[in-house]
Amino acid sequence: MSSGGWVHRNGFAPQIHASTPLLQCRKYGSKGGTAPVLQQWRVSKSLERWGARFIRLVSNRRTGIFAATLLAFVSLLMLVNDVKLVSAPLKRFTALPIRESWNLTGLPPNKTLNGTSAHWSMSIHTASTDTFQNNTGSGWGTLHERPDIQQRHVGRLRTHLPLLLSNPSLPPWHPCGTFSLPPPPADRKRTGPRPCPVCYLPVKEALREMPVSKFVAPYILKDLSYVHQQDAMEGFGLVGGTDFGGHQTMEEREKSFQIRESMHIHCGFARGLRPGVGSGFDFDEIDHIDMDNCYGVVVASAIFGNYDVLQQPKNIGEEAKSNVCFFMFVDEETAASLSKADFNQTSRKSGLWRIIVVYNLPFRDARRNGKVPKLLIHRLFPNARFSLWVDGKLELVVDPYQILERFLWRSNDSFAISKHYRRFDVYIEAEANKAARKYDNASIDAQVEFYRKEGLAPYSSSKLPIVSDVPEGCVIIREHTPITNLFGCLWFNEVDHFTARDQLSFAIVRDKLMTQIPWRVNMFLDCERRNFVVQTYHKDLLQLLSNHKSPKEPLPSVTAPDTKSKDPHLPQKNRKILPSRKKTGKRKRMDKEQS
Repeated sequence: MSSGGWVHRNGFAPQIHASTPLLQCRKYGSKGGTAPVLQQWRVSKSLERWGARFIRLVSNRRTGIFAATLLAFVSLLMLVNDVKLVSAPLKRFTALPIRESWNLTGLPPNKTLNGTSAHWSMSIHTASTDTFQNNTGSGWGTLHERPDIQQRHVGRLRTHLPLLLSNPSLPPWHPCGTFSLPPPPADRKRTGPRPCPVCYLPVKEALREMPVSKFVAPYILKDLSYVHQQDAMEGFGLVGGTDFGGHQTMEEREKSFQIRESMHIHCGFARGLRPGVGSGFDFDEIDHIDMDNCYGVVVASAIFGNYDVLQQPKNIGEEAKSNVCFFMFVDEETAASLSKADFNQTSRKSGLWRIIVVYNLPFRDARRNGKVPKLLIHRLFPNARFSLWVDGKLELVVDPYQILERFLWRSNDSFAISKHYRRFDVYIEAEANKAARKYDNASIDAQVEFYRKEGLAPYSSSKLPIVSDVPEGCVIIREHTPITNLFGCLWFNEVDHFTARDQLSFAIVRDKLMTQIPWRVNMFLDCERRNFVVQTYHKDLLQLLSNHKSPKEPLPSVTAPDTKSKDPHLPQKNRKILPSRKKTGKRKRMDKEQS
């Protein structure tokens, strides 16, 4: 070893090249020493060894799979945490005030919830309340019968307009996010319309999705009032209509389609100061009280002329039985046909239905009378927020809260109706009505010709995203807002002027409104409608079918002779058989011989 060099403490001299930039050879005892140089060398070697180990570990397949799984799990936890942070302030409001105009707690206006003010800028509402029962057992008592009100469900806050192009896609974590409509079953014997699967949320989950505020949109219309006392207009400048509708003139009709901030329009009940009092379509004062005290959700139907059989709703949850109002409008003839076992005269109820007997019907046609509660339900229930109309021939088989969540709240719509399963064009629908003799052919021709001159074009793909011009109007789901109330009034005015076939006048009213405001009608599939209502036959058709059925009388038994015997008239083994309905000539001869 050279005496001028330096020796490692372990007794060997490290071989260090002069070109090594990290270590520079210094003599022992010189300035700075060799300790810092050796320390740097050790660190470098240690890092090199650990780097090699890490590369071998990462290159292992099992380790890579474990690392990827761990990373995905951590990312999922972070995503769920972010979703909770975003949705918590929207869904979980407690002890918040309610607004006077839209109250879901069952409280009349100017009342508060949990001692808070009844005015608030964000218009927060509760979704449902405790059960309120009065002495008659109905779920809509007066204020003094509802002393304790507690908030039980809180919905979501509306923050956006409905998507006009298509229904919004659901997030993957939504219970119905991965649901897709399966293809129809291949059944050659059944080629007509049929129900299809629908993804409903459970009732409790559906209640949480109820919007806590009314439909918020930048619409022009703010205030809507109605025409009354129009008897003096009769016989002057008329285009049609009736006393009940107020005989709207052509100028008034054109003006009613021009949306303004404040509108005063015809909307039925023109002869009276309020619906049901001297206006035609009248009912008792006790019925008025129960209808005015209906807050929240109302399910309504009607049977006039004893035309249908009263159908009771099925699969209704306890929450809906307690808080949803079920009203059935009938005339005196239909009320008389209800059996005493089905209709309680004291409570005026039949099962879930609260029966409203209507007097002084405005029209001779029972079907036209049914358009009054169907299209003007917002006038009969001024304090209700949501309504579900079901024709008298239909049986409701799904909870109303689930229906509202599926067809209104989920897509953030305010009006929903199913489209016709086969026809999409008004003019084709008119021809089908004429072929089926649904109405006077001359009246149908005059109506569609009037719409043609107004610019209603036949339906084509150019009208997309509008999917159809012809609805299946036996079910209507809507939120009572100024724009939907206006739509109902204008639709009824068309029915009052022209034919009672509301399928023909639906498109002209919808198109005139949609050209002025960003609003749409949710026209869902007819097979989805058939999922939550079951259609039954009209009463006259049921009676006709029952008359054509042969009575099931016990058929007499006869003894069949033993054909193996020599004498066929002396049977050796008797066995009883039933005679066939159609006897052949040989069988008739045998019966004569036996007799």
